[in-house]
Amino acid sequence: MILKEELLKIVRKQSYEKRKVVLSSGKDSDFYIDGKMTTTNPKGAFLVGKLMFEKIKNLGLDGVGGLTMGADPIATAIAIVSHIEGRTITAFFVRKEQKKHGKQLWIEGGWGLKEGSKVAIVEDVVTTGGSTLKAIEKAEEAGFVVAKVLALVDREEGGRENLEKKGYRFESIFTKGDILGEG
Repeated sequence: MILKEELLKIVRKQSYEKRKVVLSSGKDSDFYIDGKMTTTNPKGAFLVGKLMFEKIKNLGLDGVGGLTMGADPIATAIAIVSHIEGRTITAFFVRKEQKKHGKQLWIEGGWGLKEGSKVAIVEDVVTTGGSTLKAIEKAEEAGFVVAKVLALVDREEGGRENLEKKGYRFESIFTKGDILGEG
């Protein structure tokens, strides 16, 4: 629990802003959570990687990834922690648009992943789940089997419900209530 408490302090200090903002979902909000300010901090990245790895370590996963940019440092942190823990969970990144040149890929990275690989999809902040569902769609098109969806923060604005309604197991480290001190 100490790791989670340390991470909460970092999220509140570095990622939470009380201000008006339009979210990627198109919704207006009076606060913003920039998860990348936590997941690109060395200590924050380690804590996110460690805590998320603990949630998936017994699922027999081959890979972990999600929609670029929010998922990139998280997937990388989990992959590094998995190596330290004697496992191999490979990171992959889902592009927002298909690459226009070279191999014209939707998914980058993913060393050793193939059709049938069991993966987790990760996200920094989930609001409605729209970005997460796009990552899931592209992972499934690549033949991956999505076993779990993880987020640093669930804004508690329908994302969990939208993901679970489609049959995906969702878990977050924190909720909006935790960040705002309501949880």
